Amino acid sequence: MARAAVPGGLSPRLAWRVGRLVEIRDETPTARTLVLEVAGWPGHLAGQHVDVRLTAQDGYQASRSYSLAAPQDGERVEMTVQRVPDGEVSPYLVQTYRIGDPVEVRGPVGGWFVWRPTDTAPVLLVAGGSGIVPLMAMVRARRAACSRVPFRLICSARAPDDLFYADELRRRVRDDAGLDVAYVWTRQAPPQWPGPPRRISVADVNTHGWPSDLAPVCYVCGPTGFVEAVADILVALGHDPRRIRTERFGPTGG
Repeated sequence: MARAAVPGGLSPRLAWRVGRLVEIRDETPTARTLVLEVAGWPGHLAGQHVDVRLTAQDGYQASRSYSLAAPQDGERVEMTVQRVPDGEVSPYLVQTYRIGDPVEVRGPVGGWFVWRPTDTAPVLLVAGGSGIVPLMAMVRARRAACSRVPFRLICSARAPDDLFYADELRRRVRDDAGLDVAYVWTRQAPPQWPGPPRRISVADVNTHGWPSDLAPVCYVCGPTGFVEAVADILVALGHDPRRIRTERFGPTGG
């Protein structure tokens, strides 16, 4: 994925800063939202991510990238971390990291997969699993800016218990005019759901997305296979590839 420089200069983004945990919210049995206060944070755009670095007592260091889950809010940095079994970083952040503890943070990173409140084109967001995190930052940024840009979000999750931000998404659909959310369940659907669990299909994107002639900007985030499948569907439905922005992740050791 191509990335470009963003306003704010290069040096501030490359500097490691110490953040301290000020709030924890459980999202699923294996994922938490962590809110950090980072002194000197240069600000960020919805869709960007940060690097987080841990240092062991013997000096060994491990770092991973995590998407920001909320728009800029002073020196607050919010991210949602999914625990990866046998990972080096995520098990500590999800299970051990406590209020007041420090962690090193660097960023923001990324300038292509972003949404700005000044953007006016319709937006289609398609999330696979934890890929909803940067897309939720866009939904929240739209809300914070009182934007009326029409948003449509398609969430693919294994089961209702694996869906991040479930309660907030229900509130957003109720309270945020112009936001629509649709779901695809791949392993277990909720009771009374019409149809068995399945992977996202052309029909889902065609039904719950935007027609290509409206020229929406499409943001797709999730595992590599999911992103490639959705991008292919969008192109087959006539969307301009230049308006399809993708962010993907694969096994990293967490």
